[in-house]
Amino acid sequence: MPCGPDGGEALSQRPPPRHVRRPLPACNVEANTALAPAFARVTEPAQDAADLIVAALAALGVDYVFGVPGGAVEPLYNALARSARRGGPQAVVARNEQGAAYMADGYARETGRLGVCIATSGPGATNLITGVACAYDNHVPLLVITGQPPIRNFGRGALQESSCTGINTVAMFRPCTRYNSLVSHAEQLPTKLFNALMQAQRAPSGPSHLSIPVDILRQPLADGLEAPDFAGLLRRAPALVDLPAVRQLARLLFSARQPVWLIGDGCGEAANELMQLVRRTEGRFITTPDGKGFINPRHPSYRGVFGFGGHASAAELLQGEPDLVIALGTGFGEFSSGGWSTALLNSRLVHVDDSDENLMRSPMARLHVRGHIKSVCEQLIALLAPSHQGQEAQLLPFLHPQMARQAYEAMVDSPQALRGDSAPVKPQRLVASLGERCPPQTRFVADAGNSAAWAVHYLAPHDQRSARMPGGAFLPAGQERRMRSSSWLRVTMDFAPMGWAIGSAVGIALANRRCPVVCLTGDGSYLMNGQEITVAAELGLTVLYVVLNDGALGMVKHGQRLAGAEPIGFQLPQVDFAAMAAAMGIPGHVVRSTQDLDALDFGALLSRRGPTLLDVRIDGEEVPPMNLRMRTLGTAR
Repeated sequence: MPCGPDGGEALSQRPPPRHVRRPLPACNVEANTALAPAFARVTEPAQDAADLIVAALAALGVDYVFGVPGGAVEPLYNALARSARRGGPQAVVARNEQGAAYMADGYARETGRLGVCIATSGPGATNLITGVACAYDNHVPLLVITGQPPIRNFGRGALQESSCTGINTVAMFRPCTRYNSLVSHAEQLPTKLFNALMQAQRAPSGPSHLSIPVDILRQPLADGLEAPDFAGLLRRAPALVDLPAVRQLARLLFSARQPVWLIGDGCGEAANELMQLVRRTEGRFITTPDGKGFINPRHPSYRGVFGFGGHASAAELLQGEPDLVIALGTGFGEFSSGGWSTALLNSRLVHVDDSDENLMRSPMARLHVRGHIKSVCEQLIALLAPSHQGQEAQLLPFLHPQMARQAYEAMVDSPQALRGDSAPVKPQRLVASLGERCPPQTRFVADAGNSAAWAVHYLAPHDQRSARMPGGAFLPAGQERRMRSSSWLRVTMDFAPMGWAIGSAVGIALANRRCPVVCLTGDGSYLMNGQEITVAAELGLTVLYVVLNDGALGMVKHGQRLAGAEPIGFQLPQVDFAAMAAAMGIPGHVVRSTQDLDALDFGALLSRRGPTLLDVRIDGEEVPPMNLRMRTLGTAR
């Protein structure tokens, strides 16, 4: 479950939201860690069904609604216009509905709140499906609203009808949503909306879909119809913790020799507690590809990523048969389990998660611990407390930044590619430079394919959660100050659509303007979804789009070569993406060599208002760390 700055915190403990904002695009957005007062206390009463929906979103602290307008959802956009004037949720217009879903996904991951996307009926709804399916597979909470023509016209060949008598989009959404329903009467809306919101946010979280005819959206609610107290009823206390299982895990930890901790993407808000547990147990830790962004990759106890794009050091640690492996916040999909490696999935495993769906994927585990991960970690810390009150476990030795860099370089596959000059640019050098030279609070988002593989393996920024002590020295390793629970690196597992990162970067940047965003994407992905960069330009968002340009669908090309398959279908035309950006009024730079790369001022690029594009001509002969994928496909040689 993706965790934002307030992920998992009981809603009843959160302060009221700040709803005073300027209209887009000149808004000054701050991270909103709050919820509005209860729905009953919303100052402007709902005028019609569409107003009820928008008022419910305001009560849940939602700032932005992403979508593309159309006739079948016009009442919703009318309600959003009224909402924006009084400081409530505002509409953000994507260029394609798929991009709107990706933006809502990025917003939800950064804030820990609900992402919302809207599409009109027919093709608007079907364009959303890929982004909604991605959110479903990655447990991202979304509310998805699609329109329908007037209900009286169902079955009569109405334009873009999407009900059971037309192109049935409600049926299409069923396999990739937690809740899915057509609202056929205005009286159903309060209950169905409440159910949709509840299902989207419970574990395992994911999208909920409501399809609403346009005449229902504009219909006044009946007198005496009581709307639910959306904010009050959706307060989420942490999931219950299986205390006997936690105590059993504590006993296992007391007798374990250097346990291994595997940190997954559901651990964001528990990262501080996990580092305490690593110290107290004198353990070592590894991460899944999508869990890497929650930790300091230069920590002396870190042994790398296990899974897609991962490090040999992580695999070797598990192959050494440690007596105990504690995996937290992961569902053991192909990319996060090393292709269901038996080095991980065996009787030495303890699986901790708040989702029964995830726990069911590890039937071989020695122990399952069901519960809210942060709460489980807090219970373990208390149970493992030193015998003398207040005495802490011995801190790990301080690791000088230069030593930390050398340790991390020793972990990667091709450390020689990180140094020296070349033209075209080695992708390893590019990704390592981004980690070294971007501000420490930067959010990185990497697209499906080679971009994700390079980022997972080689990206190691200076930890934005480390503070300096008086005199400028860093705190000792293991005493990092956790500033936020959102991730500095986002990659999408499982469904993994190309172009996801391009829209997601917009949602991240809009949710948190204090942190610049770097989007790593390939030329193939950019040709699919690159038009969404104009949304970042319109809203003045600080996003650096880095296009890895090798004139090919890189993972396809290298996959064919590694498998000895026919070389077909991977070629792309050589495109000047900087010129495309310039045509949109966006600064663009072509980077042909490491000298060009070194000449860039990343501080300036990531402090200007609005996006910038780097068209980086990379060495397409460099093979990304994708052997896991080849083994799983059965084509590795």
